[in-house]
Amino acid sequence: MRSIVPILLAATALAAPSQLLNPQPKYSTWMANSIITRNLSSPATRYYDQATFYRSLEAIVVAHQNASNSSSSCSSSSSPYLSYITTQIDSLLHPNGTFVSWDYTDHQLDNIRVASSILFLYSTTSPSDADKRERYKAALDFLYDQLVNKQRRNSEGGFWHKDPKYPNQMWLDGLYMAEPFYAAYTLLFLSCSPVNTTASVAGNEGTASAADAAAQKSWDDILLQFSLIEHHCRNQTSGLVKHGYDSSHHTIWADPLTGASPLTWIRAQGWYLMALIDVLDYFPQSHPGYSQLVSWARQLATALKETQDSDTGGWWLVMDGELGGSKGREKGNYVESSGSSMYVYGLLKGVRKGYFFERELVEVGRRGYEGLVRQFVKEVVNVKGEGEVLLNWEGTVRVGSLDGRGDFAYYTGINRVENSLIGVGAFTLASVEYEMLMAGQQ
Repeated sequence: MRSIVPILLAATALAAPSQLLNPQPKYSTWMANSIITRNLSSPATRYYDQATFYRSLEAIVVAHQNASNSSSSCSSSSSPYLSYITTQIDSLLHPNGTFVSWDYTDHQLDNIRVASSILFLYSTTSPSDADKRERYKAALDFLYDQLVNKQRRNSEGGFWHKDPKYPNQMWLDGLYMAEPFYAAYTLLFLSCSPVNTTASVAGNEGTASAADAAAQKSWDDILLQFSLIEHHCRNQTSGLVKHGYDSSHHTIWADPLTGASPLTWIRAQGWYLMALIDVLDYFPQSHPGYSQLVSWARQLATALKETQDSDTGGWWLVMDGELGGSKGREKGNYVESSGSSMYVYGLLKGVRKGYFFERELVEVGRRGYEGLVRQFVKEVVNVKGEGEVLLNWEGTVRVGSLDGRGDFAYYTGINRVENSLIGVGAFTLASVEYEMLMAGQQ
C-alpha cells in the first residue's frame, strides 16, 4: 500500500510589513514553534481544537517534504513536527488502539476530527512497524464505526452535530470535523483505487467489486452531507452559508421554510470552506458529485471576494448584509482572526489545486493573509528562553454555538481569546499556503 501523505496535503510589537514578503523564519513554523515551546497545546486531548493544530503541523510536514523533493536528508520521518504529533496522539491511545478516555454515550462530530491526524500517522509509519500501524488502524476503524454506524442522522440522512444535545441539527462545523476523514478512510481502505492495493491486485476481483460498492456508498453519503447544507443553508443571493439547520424545525432559531439558523457566522463558514477544499483531495473526479463540490466551493469563494473588508483584508464575525463594515462595528461586530485565516487557507489552496481560476482570488487571499499578520500576530519575548522572540495569536472568538437563539447579540457577546489552538491552527494552515504561493513567485 503506497503512502497517502502526498494526498493529505495538499513586550509585544506588530510584525513589520517588510517581513511579509519573505518572512524569515516563516510564520508557519515560527507560530507552531511558539505554541510548542510554551506547551500551549499540552496536555494532549482528542478534541477538535488540538486536532486543528495537529492538522496544521501535518501541513508543515508535507510542505517541507515536497520542498525537499522527498530527499532522504529531509524525510517526513525526521520531522520534529511529525514527532510531536506522534507523541501527542500516542498518549491518547492504549497499545491495542482503544482510546484512553472515551464516553460511549456521547456522539458528536467534534470527536471525529482527531481521526485525520491518526490516519496521517498511519500513513507515515513504516510498514515494518506493524504493531504501531495496527494500533492506529484499530483507532481508525473505531472512529469510522462511530461516525458511519453510531452517529445519529436526521430524516434526510444528515449527521446530527451532537447527540443527544442537538437533535436533528446539522452545523457547518461538523462537515470539517467528519468529512475529510470519511473521504480519506474511504479512499485508503474501501476503494479499489491504486491506494488500496489489497483490493486492486489480480485475483481479488470479488474483493474489488465489494470495495467498489462500499466506496460508492461512502462517496454518495459524503456528497449527501454537503448537499443538505447547500439545500438548507446557502443564501443564493449573497452566496453565504448559514451556521446550520434543524430538519425538525423545532429549534427556536429555525427558519419556518428551510430550518436554517438566521446568520452567517464566520468560523462556521470557515470550517465549511476547509471541508469542501480538503475533501476534494480524496473525492474521485469520476464521481458526478466531484464537479458539484467544486462548484459549491467556487460559489463560496466568490462570496468571500465580495465580502472581504476593504480596510483590513479580513472578514467580519457576523457576515450578513449591513452587519459587517462600519455599521456593524458600531453594534459590536469585528474582524475575526480564525475564520479569516480559514478563508485565506481555502482560497489559496483552492487556487493552488486548480479549483479556482480567478486570478483575483489570489490577491484576495494574499491581501487577507498580510492583513492577518498585521492585525493578529504579536511578537513577545520568551523570558524563559534566553530572550528568544515568540509569537502570540490574537483576535479569535472563543466559541460559537446554536444552543440559544443564534442571533447577532449572541455571536458578538462571546469573548475573544489569545493563542486559541483553533486560530493558531487555521493561521498556520494559511501560512503554509501563503509561503508556497510566495515560493512559486520567486
